[in-house]
Amino acid sequence: MKAVLAIIMIFITALVSAQPRMTAYKIIEKAEEAVRVSGVQGIAVMWIIDEKGRERTRRLKQVTKLYDDGKTEKRLLRFIEPADIKGTGLLTFDYQNAADDIWLYMPALRKSRRIVSSEKSKTFMGSEFTYADMSPPSLSDFSYQLIGEERVQGVPCYKIDILPNDEDVAEENGFSRRIAYFGMEDFVIRKALYYDLNGEIEKEMLVHEVKELDTEKHKFRAVHIEMINVQNGRRSIMSNEMIEFNPDIPDEYFTTRFLERE
Repeated sequence: MKAVLAIIMIFITALVSAQPRMTAYKIIEKAEEAVRVSGVQGIAVMWIIDEKGRERTRRLKQVTKLYDDGKTEKRLLRFIEPADIKGTGLLTFDYQNAADDIWLYMPALRKSRRIVSSEKSKTFMGSEFTYADMSPPSLSDFSYQLIGEERVQGVPCYKIDILPNDEDVAEENGFSRRIAYFGMEDFVIRKALYYDLNGEIEKEMLVHEVKELDTEKHKFRAVHIEMINVQNGRRSIMSNEMIEFNPDIPDEYFTTRFLERE
């Protein structure tokens, strides 16, 4: 009897070992799909904290909506406070496997302008976030390697090493390497380490809260994100005061004409 049980256990172990291990690229695909919600609206607060602990606060409205069978996400951010930046907005067309289109509107200029690729690594509104952080990068611009598993704030995560395919991609996104941690159950990012173009660690991103917005299709959003610059001691926090699922957002919101409306 013991011999039979031993044979059965060997068979089960071999069967489990034969199961294909999830690849890094598949994890990244699932991570992108997990946060592609058909429609979202909300109000967020951004805190910008300098190396001496001095704090500036911005409040903004945001809406997103999927197009092209989910292959394109259009996103509009508009600042509503404080008065000196009220009306400033950012319109993004996030394509799955193509360079994003981004327009910035500043009331003082009275017109929107396109953010070119060379500007994507620049700071967004004086924060530690960049324009590139405002939307996921094109998957085909990077290579991926699964380098381990680790818990982040109690959540079991896949640990993925992400490398730009060439120098142009690195310069455009502002990092030479990114190590990202994705929840093993929901595939939502929980942490990321950014290395500058000299290969030195520059920033750490932490996701403190995740919310399931579409409970039917199990779609999620990170709703409290902190970006810490370990080189200059500054940090920025983006937190949602209100966020809700809404697939019926008007299409006119995602036009430069609406972007320029104050």
